[in-house]
Amino acid sequence: MLPPSRAQAGDAPIRSTDNDAAVARLSAVQKGYLTDPYVKFLVPRSHLISPRPPLINIGTYVRSAGIDALVDQWLELSAKADFPEITTKKAMAIRKSKELTGGLGDPAAITLGQGGTALHSAKYHLLPADLRLSPSETIEPMLFSSSDQDHPAILDPSLPTLLLFECVLVYMAPESSSRLLDYFVKTFEKVHSGVLGCVVYEMFGLNDAFGRVMINNLKERHIALPGVEPYLTRESLSKRFLQTGFTAAVALTLDEIRKAYIDKEELERVSKVEFLDETEELDLVLAHYAISWGLFLGSSDLGLNWGHWGLTRKLN
Repeated sequence: MLPPSRAQAGDAPIRSTDNDAAVARLSAVQKGYLTDPYVKFLVPRSHLISPRPPLINIGTYVRSAGIDALVDQWLELSAKADFPEITTKKAMAIRKSKELTGGLGDPAAITLGQGGTALHSAKYHLLPADLRLSPSETIEPMLFSSSDQDHPAILDPSLPTLLLFECVLVYMAPESSSRLLDYFVKTFEKVHSGVLGCVVYEMFGLNDAFGRVMINNLKERHIALPGVEPYLTRESLSKRFLQTGFTAAVALTLDEIRKAYIDKEELERVSKVEFLDETEELDLVLAHYAISWGLFLGSSDLGLNWGHWGLTRKLN
């Protein structure tokens, strides 16, 4: 299930962005933008890490607010897939922390698997996988047709299921990410009651001066964005879902979400957390990140229950 060793070594810079995101979230929590009692257990030596600048903290806040609003309507069981190097560290952090294991159900039922790269519990599964490979080699045996009697299939296409890709597809070749989305839609097409949602967060529209600077900065860290080129506009992000079989799709920039989809009172609270004198720069950065979501319904009558899913515009 893993790529050749050379490819794994080449993925180290991409894996490092996972820690960047965790540190950014930790900073937003430390400053009071977000409430998350668990993130400190997933960041090594978290008490020694300095807070990030206000621009990063606000961006992290808007990202979290938008994604949380979309995800909260689905959660009952959670499964996360990532590079084995990352899942190993997270599995160890979870097993060592009473605070983390306490939220996963019966502690006695929490088990490690696959040489410590996987973790299973009643409410959460942490799974090692390279999503760039064929879904029939990775997703199918991992989620839908497990041969492990101790850990049966995790997902059931007859139950509403949400996919969440936070800065994932942008690191994949477009054909690989399209194949992945297409696989999930075809799996849920087989069930009349199939409901599949998908949320994608990533940068886009990097064909301007801002984008070129971002791409060059990432190149210095040996990080490439093979999945960004086809998505130059917000409309192209929602079109991706429709091209892979989703019933409906929407895309919003973080700038749009911040200005029109967060309550006025909450925006006022956030504005008082830290002073930010360069709001133009914030607008520019947030305009190059988007949250897009797609919905697949196996039957038209399911729209009565799921057609409302999405972010709600606020009358500020």
